[in-house]
Amino acid sequence: MKRLLLVFTASFFLLCAGLVFYSFYRFNAAFTLTQPVSITIPPGTGKQQILSMLHEADLFPPLHVSAMPTLMQAASLKAGEYEFSGTLSPAIILQKIARGEVVIHKITVPEGWNIFQLRNALAAEEKLTGDLPVLSEGAYLPETYHFRRGESRRAILARMEKAMQEVLANAWRARAADLPITSPQQALILASIIERETAIAAERPLVASVYTNRLRRNMPLQADPTVAYGIEHARGAPLNRPLTRADLAHDHPWNTYTRSGLPASPIACPGAASIASALNPPATSYLYFVADGKGGHVFATTLGEHNRNVAAYRRKMREVSLP
Repeated sequence: MKRLLLVFTASFFLLCAGLVFYSFYRFNAAFTLTQPVSITIPPGTGKQQILSMLHEADLFPPLHVSAMPTLMQAASLKAGEYEFSGTLSPAIILQKIARGEVVIHKITVPEGWNIFQLRNALAAEEKLTGDLPVLSEGAYLPETYHFRRGESRRAILARMEKAMQEVLANAWRARAADLPITSPQQALILASIIERETAIAAERPLVASVYTNRLRRNMPLQADPTVAYGIEHARGAPLNRPLTRADLAHDHPWNTYTRSGLPASPIACPGAASIASALNPPATSYLYFVADGKGGHVFATTLGEHNRNVAAYRRKMREVSLP
């Protein structure tokens, strides 16, 4: 009887040892996914629920198969969106979730976007949550921003605003002396005009010099993008058509043909390069510029020179439009 008991006890311990060994083996056994698998763990999801979700996605064996090591490492699993690919094991999967290695998404705000474009992009991003506050024109730095699924639109907007404040503050401290602008907000307004006037990096300083020279002489800025923005502001939507003579004559707080000085607010979100150009313009005698028909601009010092450049541009446009 005693011998039978010893045999039974030994067999039981061997069985337990075998189960433990198999449990650890399955927990660390590698497998290869033929295509990526995504899984989203909502906040507040319990440990057992997470393991069930992984099993249903064919990422994990049944809990009883690898119970001991699973329960040892599943204590700190974090909610979020995860993507798994390549060669993995249940252990690697749990480690990734425990470290919170969630999928990182991104949204890019191009230089020169206004708040209407920014608002539409944020509202259309389905991976973000929540509503949007009233946006302040020019207050958000154009850049690529990374976020996790479920982050609020207000949170990412706050990051954009903080980034702009830092860039603007640094540029203001490094500004040139004797500028015709007296505050960071005025610098932001001027930079937004520069941003909308040209997308060519080498031209931004020259455009900045034109408007700086005009401000110093109390000349109207006569910037077409400011007129367009006033119309867009009234409509709450992009203009999507060329300006007319009637547009240029219609007075509003952003019309720099009918009003002197800077417009009422920024007209877009300027990038760091345009801000730097506005605060450190080169010393030139330029007062005018016009498109050259090739994507850039021609700059002039006198009105006569400018008029000749305008005439040359119009001739080029007529030649292009001929059949």
